[in-house]
Amino acid sequence: MPDSKSVEPGRTRARGLRKHLGNLGVVGWTGLVMVALYLLVATVGRLHGSPTELVALGPEAPSLDHPFGTDHLGRDLLARTAQGAWTSLWICLMSIGFALVVGTAIGVLAGYRYGGRLDGLLMRTVETVQALPQFIFVMFVIGLMGTADMHFGPVTVSNGVRVALAIGVGFVPYFARVARAATVVELSEDYVVNLRGLGVPPREILFREVLVNVMPPVLGQAFLAMAIAVFAEGGLSFLGLGVPAPHATLGNLVADAGGQILGDAWWYATLPGAVLVLGILGFNLLGEAYGERNRSPRLARSKRAGTGAGTSAGAGTSAGNSKSGTPAAYATEETT
Repeated sequence: MPDSKSVEPGRTRARGLRKHLGNLGVVGWTGLVMVALYLLVATVGRLHGSPTELVALGPEAPSLDHPFGTDHLGRDLLARTAQGAWTSLWICLMSIGFALVVGTAIGVLAGYRYGGRLDGLLMRTVETVQALPQFIFVMFVIGLMGTADMHFGPVTVSNGVRVALAIGVGFVPYFARVARAATVVELSEDYVVNLRGLGVPPREILFREVLVNVMPPVLGQAFLAMAIAVFAEGGLSFLGLGVPAPHATLGNLVADAGGQILGDAWWYATLPGAVLVLGILGFNLLGEAYGERNRSPRLARSKRAGTGAGTSAGAGTSAGNSKSGTPAAYATEETT
């Protein structure tokens, strides 16, 4: 008879996994299936053949040997689509990871110093970056970096890293505002007041308590940002500002097709474009489902409080209320 103590952890993990998957809902499951199909194409395509080998004399329609057909040079389009899918995914993960770390640090620091000079300086900088449309700003950053590999002594920054950093810089304000709003709400909670009363150092409160509760809404926004990043990388590659040929990305595959989509080679732009759409929609739906499931009750309460006390907050309240009411109302504005 197996020991119940040895079986229980496995059962607990299984129940936890089923609970998380069950809470995704129809929208989340649809997004998960789309992302799985995206990864399936990327994986199967890499096993199918080489993205640079010439397997035909020119464009050929999809067949059993070449499920996505071949391009204008006779290269297997499934293999090139797989290479493009992995390249796009790698760039997006790097850019969102960079933006999440930097943006969350800025937002938490600004929220902790809410109303102070540091908060004003950081958020005015964020608002300056947000004054430009995000895609235009990313193009501006790439223009400053140039289109070639960057060399800093023995360190070489490849073209893919350059594109990832440019996209990531554009997303830093996005995460900073979400993290700041969540931090302001957390700092107005009773448990933070109690910890301060017990003499717990501010740094410990910030990193051990507040940051943990700030991460769920930030991670929820990360999935939505992934969808936008996939779109941005595809758009940059389509315009010739992304990873250059002969390395494939989903964007430059669609761009290489040119007018072929209107001619006989319909598969040339349609199939890589469909994989690109799968990635965009999949991450977007996952972000919507995750954000809805992990919506902070404190943010919801602050929203109701901000709605009910909007008139009194606008007219100005006592100094005692300003520490709890005003940050919560401002956080509601930030998250919406």
